[in-house]
Amino acid sequence: MKRFRRHGQETHRDRLKQELYQFAKTVEHGFPHQPSALGYSPNLQLLAIGTRSGAIKLYGAPGVEFMGLHDENAAVTQIHFLPHQGELITLLDDNSLHMWTLRAHQGLSELLEVGRFTLTGPPGAPPSVTRVTAVLAHSSGELLFLGTEGGHVFVVEVPGFRELEERNISVEAVQQRVPEDYMGRRNLECVEALQENPLNPHQILIGYSRGLMLTWDLDTNCSRHHFLGTQQLESVWWTPDGQQILSSHSDGSYCQWTLNDEDRQAEPDKHEMPYGTFPCKAISKIMQLSTKQGPPFLIFSGGMPRASYGDRHCISVIHSKTHVALDFTSRIIDYFATTSGAQGKGEPSALVVLVEEELVVVDLETEGWPVIQTPYLAPLHCSAITCSHHVSNIPLKLWERIRAAGQHQSAHYSRKPWPVKGGQNLAPDAPQRDLLLTGHEDGTVRFWDASGVCLYPLYKLSTAGVFHADADTTDNMNHGAEGEWPPFRKVGCFDPYSDDPRLGIQKIHLCKYSGYLAVAGTAGQIVVLELNDEPAEQLVEGTLADLLQGQEGFRWKGHTRLEVREEAVAFPAGFQPFALVQCQPPAVVTSLALHSEWKLVAFGTSHGFGLYDYQQKNTVLVRCTLNPSDQLALEGPLSRVKSIKKSLRQSFRRIRRSRVSVRKHHVGNAAKLQEINARLEAEALQEMELAPVQRKIEARSSDDSFTGLVRTLYFADSFLSDGSHNSPSLWAGTNGGSVFAYTLRLPPSDRRMEDPITAYPAKEIQLMHRAPVVGIVVLDGRGAPLPEPLEVAHDLARSPDMHNAHHLLVISEEQFKMFTLPKVSSKLKLKLTALDGSRVRKVGVASFGSSRVEDYSESGLVVLTNQGDLHVISLPSLKMQVRYPCVRREDVSGIASCVFTKYGQGFYLISPSEFERFSLSARWLVEPRCLVELPPTPSSSASKPLPRAQPDGAAVQHRNFRRDRENCEENVSPRVMEHALLNDEKVLQEIQRSLEGDQTSYLEHHSKSKPGGGKLITNGGESSRE
Repeated sequence: MKRFRRHGQETHRDRLKQELYQFAKTVEHGFPHQPSALGYSPNLQLLAIGTRSGAIKLYGAPGVEFMGLHDENAAVTQIHFLPHQGELITLLDDNSLHMWTLRAHQGLSELLEVGRFTLTGPPGAPPSVTRVTAVLAHSSGELLFLGTEGGHVFVVEVPGFRELEERNISVEAVQQRVPEDYMGRRNLECVEALQENPLNPHQILIGYSRGLMLTWDLDTNCSRHHFLGTQQLESVWWTPDGQQILSSHSDGSYCQWTLNDEDRQAEPDKHEMPYGTFPCKAISKIMQLSTKQGPPFLIFSGGMPRASYGDRHCISVIHSKTHVALDFTSRIIDYFATTSGAQGKGEPSALVVLVEEELVVVDLETEGWPVIQTPYLAPLHCSAITCSHHVSNIPLKLWERIRAAGQHQSAHYSRKPWPVKGGQNLAPDAPQRDLLLTGHEDGTVRFWDASGVCLYPLYKLSTAGVFHADADTTDNMNHGAEGEWPPFRKVGCFDPYSDDPRLGIQKIHLCKYSGYLAVAGTAGQIVVLELNDEPAEQLVEGTLADLLQGQEGFRWKGHTRLEVREEAVAFPAGFQPFALVQCQPPAVVTSLALHSEWKLVAFGTSHGFGLYDYQQKNTVLVRCTLNPSDQLALEGPLSRVKSIKKSLRQSFRRIRRSRVSVRKHHVGNAAKLQEINARLEAEALQEMELAPVQRKIEARSSDDSFTGLVRTLYFADSFLSDGSHNSPSLWAGTNGGSVFAYTLRLPPSDRRMEDPITAYPAKEIQLMHRAPVVGIVVLDGRGAPLPEPLEVAHDLARSPDMHNAHHLLVISEEQFKMFTLPKVSSKLKLKLTALDGSRVRKVGVASFGSSRVEDYSESGLVVLTNQGDLHVISLPSLKMQVRYPCVRREDVSGIASCVFTKYGQGFYLISPSEFERFSLSARWLVEPRCLVELPPTPSSSASKPLPRAQPDGAAVQHRNFRRDRENCEENVSPRVMEHALLNDEKVLQEIQRSLEGDQTSYLEHHSKSKPGGGKLITNGGESSRE
């Protein structure tokens, strides 16, 4: 019939779809998974984090975020910002160097990769000759010094990535100036560290792994001072006054050397072993920060006694008589210090530490050195995330009450502002207040401000206090005992260990109008909480809900239930529990619904569902949905794996039985026997396939495991008995394709506490294909979903149409089916699985506003399938509107973690510590919009060009060229691009020499003027002044 439609009508609908729907992955919330490198620019005040997967992320002021991804699937090992510029260099573990730039485009900055380079040695040289171990970005912004495993230091010009062979520092040239008795038979080993003289940019410090350090004069191309260390070198630090050098070593010691007129120093001025004479771990990094008055800060990582504390991840901070060993719960990646002044000058203000699972910032200006709370990069996985729940458009009063409760919990944090504040956040203010609630394995629920780009922590709720659980011994480690040595102090909030896995949160439901919260856990516990602005001490009484209802022949083989405290418990201000339901058997709660207007909470497990009146604190309804064949539902959380094994065993038994029967009837026909066996094996393998791409919708056997598992619960005020009288109702959908409806009779408000609520069975639907029911929605007379409880009372939604007929929409994994009410006769159907083989995994109702017309919007179903595709289906017509690929089909945990918002956005976990945010709405979009401006270049000697060995025009002017992104090729093979100076004969000869030496060169830049002070970082094109 499509060809008979009028062309204008179809075009109008397509245009309307463009105004309603637009897919984009907008921002990643949380902490980067598996960080591997850290960089910081004091000039731009931006920090950069690289990961093992090749991602690079830049952060500045809250809301200023950039992300890039290397083409190579290799870990980022080092990040270095070029001084006074908007470029940075990354080194990957495949030994490739990459240049990134922040370019302004249409008033916003974007992070782009503009070049890559790999060192190549002479023919036949071993890989260690060019394996980069240390990188120094010179303060001139023109040179990179690359130290290698072979002991050589290569000099490379940027941004052209051109090796200056005549300036290279070979290991042979260094060995000629070192005493023979020091050298012995050993070589210098790899270059461990490179540093520039803070006062003289024409001198650099080279540290070799064996212990030798020397200063190298870039003007004369020879060494000046030699420090003959004997311990294996780990790191070096040149003090800001340029007079002293600190070196840390593998035996847990550090040395202090003074620059004087002596050419060689065999012994340091100071040799310290901070944590005793026993064997200690290496001090991997050391720094000394000077202060205007008083002694300097000495900061180093490692150095702990190997036998006693070798498993600790510590950074020691020593200032005057204060000595603290900051003890982190995960491995230290890197750290840096910020200062109170501009350009990296001034007093030390904060210590920024990147560990494997979080970013910790320590305030060095406040007494006690408290931690500064991070406005982004929060470790979402401080305890493993088990579920999530999103609430849109929070009322201001509830928002302020939750924030106030959270501020009491954050009193131990520093009041200093966030020290990393580069860039400008140009994103408009969030149009509404949104909450993202995450449930965790340790029984906590964390509240996050999800209104904008930054996912900011607001409040943390713990349910463990309601139950008897093992004492948390880690609390005693926050502060070391008096006189303890080393003086440990626990920092960071990452704690992946749970006292009791039964505390894990599985379902959350928050009513934003009443302030009631219901959370359900792993051991069948449902806790109802209310927001209270004052601390309170109260007794939480538990009610037992027997979902088996005395059925015989069933025995629970899983975990036991949690023991509820019988005494009053003191709860701080915030959400405080006042009612508790305990399911029996204590299986995982699989569904939860809260109706705060009726004061009811519904819950479901693999055994059945129940209804609880939390105002009268009694059970209204208990219904067992267990099938007699559902023995696996009694075996605990591993039953899903066991059911897979059972199906495999059944399939192979069927093959064997079929073969035996075939042999009995066809003994003499071997060829036919083989053919039948092959067909049976193919059918069995097809049955055993766990995730079919496409299959026909067919009736499932009632013998399938978990048919009684309750997947969804839904409250509705609709028509069940007849078409003229509406009544409250409860709907439940199971894994076996069954839908149960109960009519609820509520007493009048003046008798609410005296008269009980009663529930009567009203309807029961069995889907023919028996696919799991994942969603239930009732549509009013206008075809719109019923509003949330109390939403109409707060004038935030239109009253539902009660004059026309209502419809019931049942969403199974395989199809969407519309029924009329109250007769429950089929009206519409959309078969998703029959079309493309997908199965519904997540579903939600969302409102999509037009990006062109302010007051026009449509309601629709948002669906995520097992293939990772997003669909929008119109209501009430059940027509497919758009389809977008979103999640990789292999990412099962990402699909399972997805949660939708009411306005067409969503979140899903891309790693244990990161949420990916996406949007399907053309109107609602939350994404970073920021600008980074290039600060004025300081007029100091460091900014003056270094002398060159080659004639003018070859490399002296090379600084004034930038690459153009449009002319960068996508492949990473060695190549030579056009150059603005190719008409220079000397430049051509130089390029010819590099080609003959098989040097990898990327000269992908075009001539343009160097940005001056106060100009925007543009990376190509004209730059505009402020």
